[in-house]
Amino acid sequence: MKAELQRVWRDTLDVVFPRVCVSCQGVVEERENHVLRHVCAACAQQLQIVAPPHCGTCGHPYYGQAEENRLCEHCEALVPDFGAGKTAILLRGPGRSLIHALKYRHALHVLEDVAALMRCAPGYAEFVRGKVIVPVPLHPRKLRERGYNQSRLLAECAVRAAGGATRVAELLVRAVDTVSQTQFDRAARQRNLKNAFALAPGAVITPGHHYLLIDDVFTTGSTLNACAAVLRKAGALNLDVVTFGHG
Repeated sequence: MKAELQRVWRDTLDVVFPRVCVSCQGVVEERENHVLRHVCAACAQQLQIVAPPHCGTCGHPYYGQAEENRLCEHCEALVPDFGAGKTAILLRGPGRSLIHALKYRHALHVLEDVAALMRCAPGYAEFVRGKVIVPVPLHPRKLRERGYNQSRLLAECAVRAAGGATRVAELLVRAVDTVSQTQFDRAARQRNLKNAFALAPGAVITPGHHYLLIDDVFTTGSTLNACAAVLRKAGALNLDVVTFGHG
């Protein structure tokens, strides 16, 4: 009954305040088989959902014939402290608009589309299911400014997408208030992140658990790798990574 009332209320709001596409700013019309509520049908066709074959380390898709176990150009210089990696979409066009709306415009309503895309990406839910999801943390200053950690919200989306025996555990803290990584190359990112992360006070790592680091975007893998190194040192034996976007 509660879910039905929520649906009726949501539909009523859609009539009074038509939904606007986060990418083109056009009206999102109700269409059969269109599962996204904040990306219009035309922009949804431009979304690049990642499907196999893809790199086993970062999740970026291979195009054309791919050799088994081959690393892609995005992570061939990376020495990962984690096992496998997976991503849902490529961060281009409407996909980039979704992440930017979440990170920089406080558009929490796009999270339902994020969860829907996680469900649509082949093998994504199965990759997440049954693991302990660890969000990449924000520094307290950044958390106060933004009001939320987008990686924590993405972890909750992944739990909804996967369903069953999957939970979120905030096991890490950001100990150093680093500057933005956006303009740095791989080497500079690694220097910038030195000692940036630490195990959260009271956090307990259980060797038998399968941990899954989550972040919004995989670019060079430096942030995820810095977090993975902390978890490895604390005793995490089974550790993978997942992101919503790649690029």
